[in-house]
Amino acid sequence: MALNLISKKDLEDFKGYILVEKNFSEHTAKAYCSDILSFIIWLGDEGCEQADSSKIKDYLHFMQKFDYKKTTIARKIASIRTFYKYLSREKKIENNPAQNLISPKRPKALPKFLSMDEIEEILNNINISTPAGYRNRAILELLWASGMRVSELSNLNFGNLNLENNEITVFGKGAKERIILITDRAKDYLQKYIEYARPLVAKGYELPPVSDDSPVFINKTGYRLQTRMVRNVINEIVEKIELPKKVTPHMFRHSFATHLIENGADLRVVQELLGHASISNTQIYTHISMQHMKEVYEQTHPRA
Repeated sequence: MALNLISKKDLEDFKGYILVEKNFSEHTAKAYCSDILSFIIWLGDEGCEQADSSKIKDYLHFMQKFDYKKTTIARKIASIRTFYKYLSREKKIENNPAQNLISPKRPKALPKFLSMDEIEEILNNINISTPAGYRNRAILELLWASGMRVSELSNLNFGNLNLENNEITVFGKGAKERIILITDRAKDYLQKYIEYARPLVAKGYELPPVSDDSPVFINKTGYRLQTRMVRNVINEIVEKIELPKKVTPHMFRHSFATHLIENGADLRVVQELLGHASISNTQIYTHISMQHMKEVYEQTHPRA
């Protein structure tokens, strides 16, 4: 079935909007656009700008036959809601038919995190004898020391660094700017990577002079390192050391927050460091800390 041409153009413009103005990650933008594409295909010739609230509800009923998880349904609804909010913002529709959509309650799953020993094992098993290997060590040291998102790390430019004060400026969700702190160890790896390893990562390629807009982390051809490469690096190390759990870059962020709270950090401070808009997003780490405490108690107390 051919796509409605107006809807197709709306989707293309929407993708640019969520990537540039909303600062969505490539992964999230891809998921949202895939959701909207499915919706547009289902609409057929009618087009998304003509759809009313009853039509959207019909689509949601149609989706139920696929037995999606609640989390998937919630994301699809969020995609449609964001899409129509964009169309309303651009004056492409008079009334927003998706503004009253209610997402199903998502099951509250505690984020997974790494123990200190697991983090050190991962870090110590990176081969730093090559420029790319040293870059990878600097990357994971930064993720662990700062709690920054992998997308924030990928987007780092030299103008964001204030290493004299152990500070880095990052732009999080919604392009919100915040300053994060890094440890002396992470700073040391980062400085040595910049001075010695970075010029050699793209062997055979001439790098332009470093400016404030130059990417800090580059790939073997000299371009900005993408987030998927960080995931590949972690997967290779985890497979090498046979760590019995799936490890993602985001787990370093969860581990950062969890260990700060376990060691007495104020919740508001952790909120600022993570860049959470709401304290409720940060409070989940107190639940992780309590769960971990109970597990340790049950494993070590003689009467437990």
